[in-house]
Amino acid sequence: MTMFRDRIDLRILEELQSEGRISMVELAHRVGLTKTPCTERVKRLEREGVITGYRAELDPVEMEASHQVMVQVTLAKSTLEDLEQFRVAVERIHEIRACFTIAGNFDFLLLVRTKNIEDYRQVMADKFSKLPGIQKTHSYVIMEVIKDSRTIPVRRY
Repeated sequence: MTMFRDRIDLRILEELQSEGRISMVELAHRVGLTKTPCTERVKRLEREGVITGYRAELDPVEMEASHQVMVQVTLAKSTLEDLEQFRVAVERIHEIRACFTIAGNFDFLLLVRTKNIEDYRQVMADKFSKLPGIQKTHSYVIMEVIKDSRTIPVRRY
C-alpha cells in the first residue's frame, strides 16, 4: 500500500477523479503548485499504481445499455470448482457489467445492462440459462439511479 506524502497528493487524486482530462496547468493551479512539480506528482502516483488509468464515461442511452438489472445468483453447490466455473462463464457474457461474490443468502450479485426489458429477457433465455451450477436467480429491475459514484473516497487527514 502506498502512503501519500501530503494533502496535495490527495487533492490531485480528487481533481483527477472528477475531471480526468484536466490539463496539468489547470490541475496545478487547483492544487496550488506549478506545472512541473504537479506533473511529477501525477507521474509518481501513476508509477506507484495509485492512478490505474483514465477512461471516458459513456451515455448508456446512446450505447443502448440503459436498462439495468441486479441479479442475485444462488449456485446449487458452492465448491471452489463450482465457483470458479461460474466466474469463468460470467466473463464471457458481455451484458454482465459487474459480478460480485457475496457473503450472505446467495452467492453472486450481477449488474446486467441491456437496451430494454425484451433484450434482458433474451439474455436470460440465451445466456444465463447456460451458466453452470445455477440453482436459482432473482432479478431486480433498477427503476431509477439515485446515486452512482464510481469514485474512491479520498481519505482526509
